[in-house]
Formats: sequence, structure tokens, C-alpha cells
Amino acid sequence: MLDATIYDRLIGTAAMISEPLRAAIAAVGLIEIAPPSHASLAERLFVEVVNQQLSTKAALSIWTRVEAAASAQAVAPRDLFVPGYEDLLRGCGVSANKVRALQAIREAEEAGWLGADLAALPHAERSAVLCRIRGVGPWTADMAGIFHFLDPDIWPVGDVAAVGVLRRLTERDDTVQTAACFAPYRSILARYMWRTRDTAPAAA
Repeated sequence: MLDATIYDRLIGTAAMISEPLRAAIAAVGLIEIAPPSHASLAERLFVEVVNQQLSTKAALSIWTRVEAAASAQAVAPRDLFVPGYEDLLRGCGVSANKVRALQAIREAEEAGWLGADLAALPHAERSAVLCRIRGVGPWTADMAGIFHFLDPDIWPVGDVAAVGVLRRLTERDDTVQTAACFAPYRSILARYMWRTRDTAPAAA
């Protein structure tokens, strides 16, 4: 569970910026910061590459098909991310560019680029390493930082949902400047923006 002191700080900062922002964070309340859901960085990156530029529902549907295809072959999904399985992955809904990115991530892991030492690097340095991998850009590196490394202070400027919700709640276009007020807890702010989006009532 999020530390109550951090929550109080977020509420206080939000109150100085925008009442709708303060109210949105208060409505969500204390959130749980779950431990990393993947055993390795590569596993996280595989999922995030599939997630790129897709809705959560669409991305989950594609990943589920990849898992089913791997199960039918009696292998793990990562074992499909090698030459020879391109058509199978395309049939699951993975684009050709994403297939190449999945292969590149597996190759990077095998080359030792994704070792435990990345956890000790500042996010900017870690992101620079990850962005050397084909198909891994700043958004994917930010998602890995927030959800795999649990870095508390990343504002995912390329995330349409987090940026859009913060703009709506503050009526400010420059979310980088707004999010800077929440340092060193910008990742936590992003989590609240995602939760706010997810709990918003559907439009009539």
C-alpha cells in the first residue's frame, strides 16, 4: 500500500494546483503499489512492446493469443520470439515491426544488456540503454521504469492517458511542468491519473 505520508503530500500538492486534481486523487484514495509482475525485465518489455499504441483491451487480447500459440507449441511465449515464428505471431495480431522488436529484446537479453545492474542506474541512463534496442522507445522504457523497477519519479510524457487526464484535471497543457511539482513522486502521480481514467463513469 502507498505510504500515507506520500499520499498526503500528493493531496497537498494537488490542492495547490487544481481542486479537480485534488478531488480525483482523494476519490481514488490510498493505492497499492504492486511488486513487479514479471520475473525479468525482458518479460516486461515483451508485454510493453505488444501494448504500444493499443488500448489495454486490444493489447491483452493479442497477448492472450500469443500465450495460447506458445502453449500449443509446448513452449513459453519468449520461445516464439526467434526467426521462424514470424507468421505465427502475425496471425496472433502482432505487427511485423513488433515481431522484430520482440526478437530484438530477446537478443538483447541473451547479449547481457538486461542484467540486474540496470536497477542501480538512474532512469535516464537506464532508458538510454533500453532505447538502443530496436522497438524500445522512451514510452516503453518509462513503463519498465514505473512497473518493473518501481522507480517513484518518472513522468511518462509519451503516455496519452496519463497526460490527457492531468491536462483535463488542471486545464494546463504543459504536463511536464505540472508533474514536476510532484517530484520525487511523479510515477505515483501517473498511477493516480491511470486509476482516475479507469474508474471514470462511462459516457452516456
